[in-house]
Amino acid sequence: MRIGVKLPTDRPEEVVAFARAAEEIGYDSLWVSDHVVMPREIRSHYPFAADGRATWPARMPWFDAVVLLSMAAAVTSRLRLGVAVLVAPLRQPVVLAKQVASLAVLGGDRVTLGAGAGWLAEEYAALGVPFADRGRRLDEWLAVVRDCWSGEPAARRGRFYDLPDGVLCLPAPGRPPPVLVGGVSDAALRRAARHDGWVAHEDLRTLDVDRVAAGAARVRALATDPPRVVLRLVGSAGRAGEVARRLPALAAAGVDELVVDVAAGQARAAFELLEGER
Repeated sequence: MRIGVKLPTDRPEEVVAFARAAEEIGYDSLWVSDHVVMPREIRSHYPFAADGRATWPARMPWFDAVVLLSMAAAVTSRLRLGVAVLVAPLRQPVVLAKQVASLAVLGGDRVTLGAGAGWLAEEYAALGVPFADRGRRLDEWLAVVRDCWSGEPAARRGRFYDLPDGVLCLPAPGRPPPVLVGGVSDAALRRAARHDGWVAHEDLRTLDVDRVAAGAARVRALATDPPRVVLRLVGSAGRAGEVARRLPALAAAGVDELVVDVAAGQARAAFELLEGER
């Protein structure tokens, strides 16, 4: 099992140092999360916590995911870089395809794009995007993005996005970035199976390994090619010992890569505990 770490952004002055340290320590990957805006009061149900409440302060800084990974790419050379997950329907797909392709080319083909429909209705309202259409928009968005990565996307007339003939979208990545899909609904699992894999989210306090195993099995049963299963484990900072004890069960559940939270000063100790169990 690969071990990844989420890049903490609560102390912006430490972001570069953390990325460098994560690579030097031996983590396999570095991940960021994504929101464009955050309401002062979150009323939407957060699907990854037992009580439905978001687990972070509303005023926590959310740096742009692609910009943040670009900075990490500039100070690392080995770490894979990923988003878990980007709220795709809030972006213009051709622009984002170009941003991710540019990051992939400049960063040495290390990018994994995790995408999801999102859950925060207030965020959709702030950006003027209908919340009810987010799943259908995501399907079309992913088709546009992947086609743009060819460098010469085909003309298309879709329900939400049109693209004229004769458009070049360059640079084209040498290897198209893997696209993983996040979410817990059956629609999300089917979508993950159509792409390159699934990003599961669990809170360590309420971690249900059987639920992860069922989701992973569903995606694998539907997929044509073997999918990747990445588990983003929130609430794990300062609890590396507990996470390490769960690694064998998570591996048996079909998790290929675990992405944990760690505090900057605990990154090495946490990795050593996890490394001893994987």
